Amino acid sequence: MSQRSIRPRRLRSSPAMRRLVAETRLHPADLVLPMFVREGATGPEPIGSMPGVVQHSLDSLKGAIAQAAEAGIGGVMLFGVPLEKDAIGSGATDPDGILNLATRVAVEEAGGALVVQTDLCLDEFTDHGHCGVLRASTSSATGYEVDNEATLERYREMALVQAESGSHLLGLSGMMDGQTAVVREALEGAGFVDTAILAYAAKYASAYYGPFREAVNSSLVGDRRSYQMDAANRREGSLEVELDIIEGADVVMVKPAGSYLDVLADVAATSTVPVWAYQVSGEYAMIEAAAANGWIDRERAIDESVLAIKRAGADVVLTYWALELAERLRRS
Repeated sequence: MSQRSIRPRRLRSSPAMRRLVAETRLHPADLVLPMFVREGATGPEPIGSMPGVVQHSLDSLKGAIAQAAEAGIGGVMLFGVPLEKDAIGSGATDPDGILNLATRVAVEEAGGALVVQTDLCLDEFTDHGHCGVLRASTSSATGYEVDNEATLERYREMALVQAESGSHLLGLSGMMDGQTAVVREALEGAGFVDTAILAYAAKYASAYYGPFREAVNSSLVGDRRSYQMDAANRREGSLEVELDIIEGADVVMVKPAGSYLDVLADVAATSTVPVWAYQVSGEYAMIEAAAANGWIDRERAIDESVLAIKRAGADVVLTYWALELAERLRRS
């Protein structure tokens, strides 16, 4: 056989041929839509750094959930934006706090058509913006540090309130050591044996979270490098995933997605549970900004960016384009 008899271009010859031999495919059910719900909002409020994304009111949330169900996406991930904050994030464990109210609204509106997921972290609810309870520290340049064990107790309480509110899946995003084990123990002990846990196992300290902090009205002081992962570390991502699976995670997450496709591929190659990835706010904002300036083809860039995450091994992608993508996929 001559060298030219091997012609890979044969399988690129037409749209129909390319579609037939595609190695990676997206489906609406592979997508989860992150959603923000703000206490006191009277309607959807645009988020300046994330064009097309809003902070919902409880009323506008209903219509958005119905739209998500109609689009056929896999689920929604809810984030609460409270009016009042304090040092321990009391609003996170208030049954009538904004996140727990939104959960009940979403579960009722979805009617079983979506997996309603809730962010289990304190950062939206603390007046210092960190993901846990602080304590004084003489070894830290800031004079304080996040108290891992005290934070785990708050996560335990938060898990039970979220489960009682009807959350189908708890998204543990705080990156405290042992958080999955503590939450699993709490759920099992309270009879919530069917409530699933998504462990944000390989969550990196990233500059790409910037727009998210506007979305949740963050009060962050300092940074989160003492508990979120260092961007230089690849093998450590696999270690974190392994620990969370041992502790009882039903699903593991890599976050952010686009700049950590190597980590995602490593995790996907070895994980015994589903692997998800979060296309975070900065990834969204960069494409939107470049497209608004006419520098890139917006739809093609969106499709390519999400397809790359799927190709690297993600079973499900959390993306702010979930609805748009689902509608486009259904048309095609």
